Amino acid sequence: QVQLAESGGGLVQSGGSLTLSCVVPGFILDYYAVGWFRQAPGKEREGVACVSSSDGSAIYSNSVKGRFTISRDNAKNTVYLQMNTLKLEDTAIYYCAANTQRRLCPGSWTLHEYNYWGQGTQVTVSS
Repeated sequence: QVQLAESGGGLVQSGGSLTLSCVVPGFILDYYAVGWFRQAPGKEREGVACVSSSDGSAIYSNSVKGRFTISRDNAKNTVYLQMNTLKLEDTAIYYCAANTQRRLCPGSWTLHEYNYWGQGTQVTVSS
């Protein structure tokens, strides 16, 4: 069974920073785009950022563009999400997931294409 493992969540004050990590099986970064998603209580899961396997290019949702940065370290089989200038509305469970149908991040957040998911890590932003 393919397992992805997120870590790095926690409690942070508004305006602060956190870095999330997602450790993946070695083949994931070679073949699949990897995305970060989040789900706040009572809301649908939404895409946040994605990094492509083919060229390392990244896309972001409008809500985090300019504040979050996704990156990958193939040697460590890890995808990171650097989150700066955090806001109260960033509070959610954050998940990483592999898009098993694409090497390039798709233009839309098509959840059904992401077939490998982690368990999630809680991020809470306080005022």
